[in-house]
Amino acid sequence: MNYPELIRCIEVIKKLRHPTEGCPWDLEQTHESLLKYLIEETYEFIEATESKDPKMMEEELGDVLLQILLHSTIADEKKLFSIESVAKTLADKMIRRHPHVFEEKIDNLSSQEVLTNWKEIKKQEKGDQKYSIDNKYLHAPSLESSFKIGKKSTSVNFDWENYYQVMSKVEEEWQELKEELPPGGRHDKMRVKEEIGDLLFSVAQLARHLDLNPEDCLKEANQKFIRRFQKVEDKVKSMGKTLEATPQEELEKIWVEVKKL
Repeated sequence: MNYPELIRCIEVIKKLRHPTEGCPWDLEQTHESLLKYLIEETYEFIEATESKDPKMMEEELGDVLLQILLHSTIADEKKLFSIESVAKTLADKMIRRHPHVFEEKIDNLSSQEVLTNWKEIKKQEKGDQKYSIDNKYLHAPSLESSFKIGKKSTSVNFDWENYYQVMSKVEEEWQELKEELPPGGRHDKMRVKEEIGDLLFSVAQLARHLDLNPEDCLKEANQKFIRRFQKVEDKVKSMGKTLEATPQEELEKIWVEVKKL
């Protein structure tokens, strides 16, 4: 099976990274500078998927592939790894972790049994964990990480008994934050940062105790804000004004009207 367009795409990226004939912007990029784009493009693909738009999904998945090819090309230039070795590593891992497909065929295996086997094989590959909760729980957006850390904590018997206790913890963290923000505006930025982090972590655990994913809660809140804000902007434009030129008090009044709708 041939993949001429995939090969052409790889060659395009190599051309962009050519030392003398490439693109100045692409040549400046490093693994570190590209990280934000990898995350951004992944979320854009998620949005396209949730919108059920195949054409947009195709385009956004291409943007994700671009990031993979850029990282692989940069590594290849340094003789670290290449897109070929990345593909080999992935294929080898998939074969190892799907023995029911590539070794002895097992019929009537449920998806849950497959997941259990996957985790066991992965555990054998990685070896025993030194800690029940380690840095792998940070491999997600921070709010999602808080949720996963909390789920793991409760599995090893370290958790609040009910959401009432978590509510008390949220109130405690809120009070500690307020103490760091006295009247007058002077405050220790690093201490405030720490207290806001503690508050957000506690709110994430409250959501978990209520059988809600805090990442989903915040995502829907963001979407709601954007919907309402766009309606406010539509209203302002219909009045022949701009947001920047409209007094704050008037914008707040329109916002309240939009909320009622």
